[in-house]
Amino acid sequence: MLELFLKSFLTLFVVMDPVGLVPVFVALAGDRPHRTQVLIARKAVLVAGGLLTFFYFFGRELLGHLGISLEALRIAGGVLLFRIATEMVFAHHERETEEERDEALGRADISVFPLAIPLLVGPGALASVLVLGAEAKGVPYGFAVVLLTAYLVLFLAYLLLRGATAVRRVLGRTGVNVVTRVLGLLLAALAVQYVADGVKGLL
Repeated sequence: MLELFLKSFLTLFVVMDPVGLVPVFVALAGDRPHRTQVLIARKAVLVAGGLLTFFYFFGRELLGHLGISLEALRIAGGVLLFRIATEMVFAHHERETEEERDEALGRADISVFPLAIPLLVGPGALASVLVLGAEAKGVPYGFAVVLLTAYLVLFLAYLLLRGATAVRRVLGRTGVNVVTRVLGLLLAALAVQYVADGVKGLL
């Protein structure tokens, strides 16, 4: 159970990367009152949590209807996570397009888009919860461990976002880049393991 918790926490924390999201949040909501920033962060985390929960319980059935095996999802998720990891390591970590960013800047409510989707919960996070959910089946209360870990990561993201201005001031741009690159390296290793496990399951 402890091993599953540590793996789930590391995977989801690295994939959602709440530390790397801090400068993005400051750019999108830094000019708004602190109370408004807190409300935006809270709504974004709640929406992200709801989406993760829904996909955790019903995502596998959806894949089944589409004829997609869990092994194929592991490989696809690993490839996707590796792409995200390389962008993090080389400081090109962007989870939204330029058009999406321009649209977000012009929107009054940025909590759902782009904060909850795709910045907090993107394809990588959705694939991760499904893979972790499959691995949790042989662990007592494994499903609860994965879900509680996901909620813990989202709670940490909420704390970082509500104090985003102070966090960025303490870490500085260099500090954020260092943390993001270290997390990217760990994510790359996890991505390779996902691909290896998926290939092994297909053979």
